[in-house]
This record gives sequence, C-alpha cells and structure tokens, in this order.
Amino acid sequence: MQMTQLLKQAMTCLIVAGAMTTASAQEKPLVKAWGATAPKSVAYIGNSFFYFNNGIVSNLSPMVAEGMKGHPYRSSMITISGSGFDWHDVASYFRPDGIGKYSFDAQNNVVFEKPTDKLFEAAVMMDCSQCPIHPTLKPVFHEYAKKHSDTVRKYGSTPVFFMSWAYQDKPEMTQPLADAYTVAGNANNALVIPAGLAFACSVAIKPELNLYAPDKRHPSVAGTYLAAATTYAALFNKSPVGLKFSAGLPPEIAAHLQQVAWDTVQQYLNR
Repeated sequence: MQMTQLLKQAMTCLIVAGAMTTASAQEKPLVKAWGATAPKSVAYIGNSFFYFNNGIVSNLSPMVAEGMKGHPYRSSMITISGSGFDWHDVASYFRPDGIGKYSFDAQNNVVFEKPTDKLFEAAVMMDCSQCPIHPTLKPVFHEYAKKHSDTVRKYGSTPVFFMSWAYQDKPEMTQPLADAYTVAGNANNALVIPAGLAFACSVAIKPELNLYAPDKRHPSVAGTYLAAATTYAALFNKSPVGLKFSAGLPPEIAAHLQQVAWDTVQQYLNR
C-alpha cells in the first residue's frame, strides 16, 4: 500500500475504534496486553464464529510460525455450535489427561505434554453472537464472564475475551457489543480482542470486501483471516503487517486486513 493509503486507513480505524470506546471511562479497556511474554499454549473456547473456514487456529498458527520464528505455540479450539458462555464446562477443559494432553510434531510423532506444564496459558473465550447485548441473556454473559475467568485462573491460565462482530445487516450491534465486552474485560481484569471493531473498520474503508458468509452472520474466509490477524495483534502484541501468509486471499486483500487489525488493536488498547 502507498503511504497515503496507509494513513487514510489508520485514520479511519482510529475514528471507528475511538468512537466505540469514548462513551465513558468505564468502557475504555484497562488491560492493554496479555502479559510480558507471548503465550505458548492457547485454548479458543466459543462457537461457530471460531470454527468456520477451518477455524481461526488454522490462520493463527501460520501467522505465529512466520511472525514469531522459534516461538513454541500450541492451540486447541473448543467449540459448540450456537453456544453461549453458559454452555461450556470450562473446568472440564483443564482436567488432567484431557484436552491438550498430546499433539503431533512436523514428523507426525506424538508429543505428550509434561504433567507439570500448564495445559493452556491463555483461554480466549467468546459468547454467542447476541448474548452480551440480548435483554434476556446479557446478565448471563456477565455472570459467566466472571465464573469462567475465575475457573481458568484457578488452573493457572489467563482469561481473554474475544469481542465478536455485528451482523452484516445490523451494523448497529457493533457499539453495544464493544461496550459489553470492554466492561466485562475491565470487571475481570482480562484482555479484550477487538475483532468486532476491526470488522467495522474494514467495512468503513473497503465496503466492497465481503467479510461475511451468505447468512450475514458467520465469517467469510476474509472475515476469519481478519479475526485471526486481530487476535495475533492483540494477544501476541505483534504487528501482522507484512506477513506472507494470506489464507489464499489476494495479497492486497491480506495486506488491507493486516493493517486494519493492527490499527484497530493499537487504537482500542491505546498502545
């Protein structure tokens, strides 16, 4: 991209993300980073928004491998179609000899995790697409945001919330979702990944790029790529700009999504 395009894109993301986080001091994220060092093992706990297009992890792992050469990274995606926070038995995901007990290396050799190792250093959690702002379910969102945060901390992990995006035909969902996740993040001392704001930013800059599946809710390949790039930027505190991995998207589209992810995270977290 030319410098003038980059500046225009950054300003647009600044306006979008800034407008969503200025309603009150409470709604400004207090946690700016996951920790001093990047996590080596992550559980992605959620629903079909995570598993569409072969899953967010199929995009994140190549990003981490390319952008953080030599950094050991293991991930598991634990999803239930249509699920809300309260559908997940998060404590069971941390049980000994359960999920993440073993993995396979590049030569397809089985690798067993050491019993003394933390099963997951970070737990990235997402509620159902409407739950945080639904009149009936939003109290459940806040109740389980706390319950699950307490649970993962009990097992030595760190909670992270994944801010989901508005439906394609209901962009007015963006701000309430951003507010709900930010408030929950602040209440539970948890980092929030602003994927929903990144979607809004991309739509503002490049409305012709479709981030959605035909149902106008789930992500297209470009939407999943943007969600992964935003997670990479927020959770690993690294810019995805310049990564060669594109998930099969045209290079100029991948470059646009990388820049949107980085600009949105920088603005939202005020880094």
